[in-house]
Amino acid sequence: MVLTCSDLQKEEAKLGSRAPAFNLRGTRFVAGKTEEKLYSLQDFADCKALVIIFMCNHCPYVIAVQERIQALVEEFSAQGVALIGVNSNDSTRYPADSFEAMKVRSREQGFTFPYLHDETQQVAKAYGAVCTPDPYVYERSSSMAGSMASPMMSEFLLRYHGRIDDHWKDPAQVSRRELAEALKAIVENRPVSPEQKPAMGCSIKWK
Repeated sequence: MVLTCSDLQKEEAKLGSRAPAFNLRGTRFVAGKTEEKLYSLQDFADCKALVIIFMCNHCPYVIAVQERIQALVEEFSAQGVALIGVNSNDSTRYPADSFEAMKVRSREQGFTFPYLHDETQQVAKAYGAVCTPDPYVYERSSSMAGSMASPMMSEFLLRYHGRIDDHWKDPAQVSRRELAEALKAIVENRPVSPEQKPAMGCSIKWK
């Protein structure tokens, strides 16, 4: 059965809501080497926009768009946009989504973006993610935290929660790249269109 993310969501993420904090182990493939480290939301505090895509290794909907995800990184990284993937699937029941398998996929596909392992599934729950791929686009908004003497703290506000484009199965038939349109609006300091269609994919495999 084909489902959209909105079919599965108990409560839809609200535009303008803040990105929840996270601290997750991740991998990426850069300069011919596999990197592994912990990533937090504040690691991206200097970015103008942050794309968080809940994804996995085995879902056919993700496999169909994984090259397009990497292409978005190459298209927008020089414009202050960061992208991360988050795998929240239960790797006990789905070994193809283990962290070791994620490192292999990152190397094989040349993922230069951080691919994070949400082993406890708490990050997916905090964001309200329910399917793969499930993209969220946040715009940085700096605000003072605490007293006037406190340093500027960056927070990210949700501007787009929807599909990558209008034809997940065949890139040759894509006529609209909605996620790219949202990013272009942010980097050009324009409002993102509130007309957003939900992503289509597999349900996150909960424990």
